[in-house]
Amino acid sequence: MPTETIDQNRRRLLGFAAVTLAAAEIGLFRPAQAQTAPAGTGAGFGPLKQVDAGLLSVGYLEAGSPTGPVAILLHGWPYDIHSFVDVVPILTAAGYRVIVPYLRGYGTTRFLAEGTVRNGQQAALAVDVIALMDALGIGQAVLAGFDWGARTACIVAALWPERCKALVSVSGYLIGNQDAGKMPLPPRAELSWWYQFYFATSRGRAGYEANRTDFARLIWQTASPRWSFDDATFARSAAAFANPDHVSIVIHNYRWRLGLAEGEPRYDPLEKRLAEAPAIRVPTITLEGDANGAPHPEPAAYAKFFTGRYAHRLITGGIGHNLPQEAPRDFAQAVIDAGSL
Repeated sequence: MPTETIDQNRRRLLGFAAVTLAAAEIGLFRPAQAQTAPAGTGAGFGPLKQVDAGLLSVGYLEAGSPTGPVAILLHGWPYDIHSFVDVVPILTAAGYRVIVPYLRGYGTTRFLAEGTVRNGQQAALAVDVIALMDALGIGQAVLAGFDWGARTACIVAALWPERCKALVSVSGYLIGNQDAGKMPLPPRAELSWWYQFYFATSRGRAGYEANRTDFARLIWQTASPRWSFDDATFARSAAAFANPDHVSIVIHNYRWRLGLAEGEPRYDPLEKRLAEAPAIRVPTITLEGDANGAPHPEPAAYAKFFTGRYAHRLITGGIGHNLPQEAPRDFAQAVIDAGSL
């Protein structure tokens, strides 16, 4: 399992029977509808699309060759699809069809039914990706992401490897379970998760509702302490947090992790499998920035979970948590390389 160190200041870009999760299998969603329609504009991307998929109407960017290999790029919290604004043109130039969806609770993604539970648990987000792939007629794709997006990509790779050609995951193996989330950590580690405990309170929910933009800016600054983003860059992504379900999804996600909020029974079979820390067998490249200020595991702690072809890359030069936006060439190259493993 090789480990590579890539200096962002010196490196150069190096060049270029799917099985559907059926509703009948575990009863998670009705058949997806594949009709797309324009849904506004993502600054820096051009027109976005909208498609009904599972429980959601998903807003997403699609770019590149319709017949090329597919890369699905998944953002985290508190970020949005613009984390990949400089990754997309590199991948499309390499021949990829690139799909970048807004996660549930972000941007133009909406629930189709008012009564649907605003659930942020990890399995629900992974099922969203499978539903989107079904809606767009994508049998298999390279999945790549960071933060929530990396966790979601890891889950799809672990549970539905036939849908995942390869995986790129910032900060490695991020699949969790509620039992582990209930266990106390050393004080310094607990300190780094301060917002998780804040969100566990009614004060925290009200505070995030009232101050979500300022909250996100603080997280950007602490998670990427050497990233000098400007106001326009931040505002472009912060617009995605105006989604009416955003606060509910975020709060449920973090409360669920600590066992303070229930998940939905429909996802219990998946969560049971995830609690066993399933190995990921698909070709994988994990990435880490040398200045990541967000909580993250050490590479040595998760290498054992990747049992297929695997490499880890440390990206140096002051790269923080939002690695695809801070080091887009390195992220894009990992997608290309993983797809060739």
